[in-house]
Amino acid sequence: MEALLKRELGTSVLKSTGHSGGGCISEGQSFDTDTGRVFVKINHKSEARRMFDGEMASLEAILATNTVKVPRPVKVLDLERSGAVLVMEHVDMRSLNKFSSQLGEHLAELHLHNKRQLEKQSKELQTVGKGSGSSEVEVVSRFGFPVPTCCGYLPQVNDWQDDWVCFYSQQRLQHQLSLVEQSHGDREARELWAKLQLKIPEMFKDVEVVPALLHGDLWSGNVAESSEGPIIFDPASYYGHSEFELAISGIFGGFGRSFYSAYHEKIPKCAGFAKRQQLYQLFHYLNHWNHFGGGYRGSSLRTMKELTK
Repeated sequence: MEALLKRELGTSVLKSTGHSGGGCISEGQSFDTDTGRVFVKINHKSEARRMFDGEMASLEAILATNTVKVPRPVKVLDLERSGAVLVMEHVDMRSLNKFSSQLGEHLAELHLHNKRQLEKQSKELQTVGKGSGSSEVEVVSRFGFPVPTCCGYLPQVNDWQDDWVCFYSQQRLQHQLSLVEQSHGDREARELWAKLQLKIPEMFKDVEVVPALLHGDLWSGNVAESSEGPIIFDPASYYGHSEFELAISGIFGGFGRSFYSAYHEKIPKCAGFAKRQQLYQLFHYLNHWNHFGGGYRGSSLRTMKELTK
């Protein structure tokens, strides 16, 4: 791998710093190079390239908004035998502490970015002499993402859709339940889903959902801070409902009150928020069931039962 990195990064120096990291999906290691320190994520699975391509596209999309800090991605490389690596800038990070409220502000700015671009575009179209191509920043009016992204190691279906309820029902919940069916053939899950999908549209009555760029997997293990402020990493991005972003923190915790206060000061809760949080948590329970097995079956079914009451 070292020879590959030297060649592809065009560096004569490649020295391990001793900094390492990783989660349950990939491992990581930092190296000093001619042009500075980099962090390299390594995964030996055959589908690692797809996973890292999605992560790189996610990091680039978030970076382009200039709202919340993420590590700057450099390159995805195929390993010679199997797997791939993702090279990005190295950031000295520690646990989120004093920048908790600032993270709430920055995350809200990320979620508002596309809405503001849409409003700007609409205003420009109404101005004499301005055309639809006058905005320099990409404006997204649908739900999805240009490439597949992985929440964990499972790819998400990011095909573009105009309707959020259809997108979330079909490409998030139905997709996860199909994987459950393939692996477990769970009859109770099947029966509960038949009832639940009829109720989902009611949860969005009088709610306007504007496509927001999401991190997509914002649990406490994917946030930190540097000396300069908060930072988020390991994204599984797509354009979706901003409320989805907060759901996983309700499962695993780790975010202080100041984070939520700062976030909701910019994006206030809409009626029905609590029930939709349950609906969005269901995706994460199902995703964990598909990743880690039956330990998450109970949480998945319990959430579906509560939502169908």
